[in-house]
Amino acid sequence: MTSMISQALWIYFYITLIGLIAVSVYGIVVRPNLLKKIIALSILGDTANTFIIFLGFRRGGAAVPIFPSIKPTLEELLWFKETAVDPLPQCLVITAIVINMSVTAFLIALAIQLYRLYGTLDVRKAVRLRG
Repeated sequence: MTSMISQALWIYFYITLIGLIAVSVYGIVVRPNLLKKIIALSILGDTANTFIIFLGFRRGGAAVPIFPSIKPTLEELLWFKETAVDPLPQCLVITAIVINMSVTAFLIALAIQLYRLYGTLDVRKAVRLRG
């Protein structure tokens, strides 16, 4: 019973992530307001990071990726292979979070400059005002 509930929760998590990706892509493509595009892009990046974390997660008794002894036996290596969590997705997500924050700060600076020059954050109006 608990594995069935667990499986249903994982399916719900993935469906929620797909829904968030769809909403953020809609916000990036359809919305003319630059601030809304920046928010949608930030949501897309956070959703992608969450998806990577879900892919790197191991259900069950997950062990820390540290060997229990200096010279492990074959049984310890096999146990480690079956239970250890891969740290690479976590490292990639930390790097992606830093990159996402810097890109968001840069886009906000561009939006502020666009508002100073053209008096609007609407991309369609700014293109018309430019010529």
